[in-house]
Amino acid sequence: MKEYWQKALTFDQYMDEAKMRATNNPDQTDEKQEYYELGLQRMERTLKTFKVDEAQMENLKSKEFDGKILIISEPWCGDASATVPAVSRFFEEAGKEVKIFLRDSDLSLIDQFLVNGTQSIPIVIVLDKDFGVINHWGPRPKYGTELLAKFKANPETYPREEFYNDLQVYYAKNRGKDAIEEILELI
Repeated sequence: MKEYWQKALTFDQYMDEAKMRATNNPDQTDEKQEYYELGLQRMERTLKTFKVDEAQMENLKSKEFDGKILIISEPWCGDASATVPAVSRFFEEAGKEVKIFLRDSDLSLIDQFLVNGTQSIPIVIVLDKDFGVINHWGPRPKYGTELLAKFKANPETYPREEFYNDLQVYYAKNRGKDAIEEILELI
């Protein structure tokens, strides 16, 4: 984990990467271009509206967690754009180191944290101070996973567009609170 940590970005570097890809992507044929732009908008909205929940901060302090947070993500991912900024800012506010490893730069890390056999992101890895894995979370809060299950169970009655809309409305209103709460339960 230490090697992945050393290759990872700070949250500010991650945001710089997202802005570059959204506005001046060197790969003019990148199929994810529209998702970079949308992801950046969502991340900036999350950053504008995010406020640290004091009860969650007290919960973290009570755990005496002295480790680090490593997040596997990509700026094009909708789930990541809704949760990574909130999770990063929360743990940074708590004085914890947070880094973000770009999933597509080296798949060997995400392959250790597959979700139902897929390389789903974001994955938040809770590390101890010596880079040992304590636990991991992702790729979305329980409520988002329930919406996905509802869509997969019957896409005729719950179409993709409705699922995506419901998920984004949830993310916008929740502002990362559920993701942080679920991560705190794992520490």
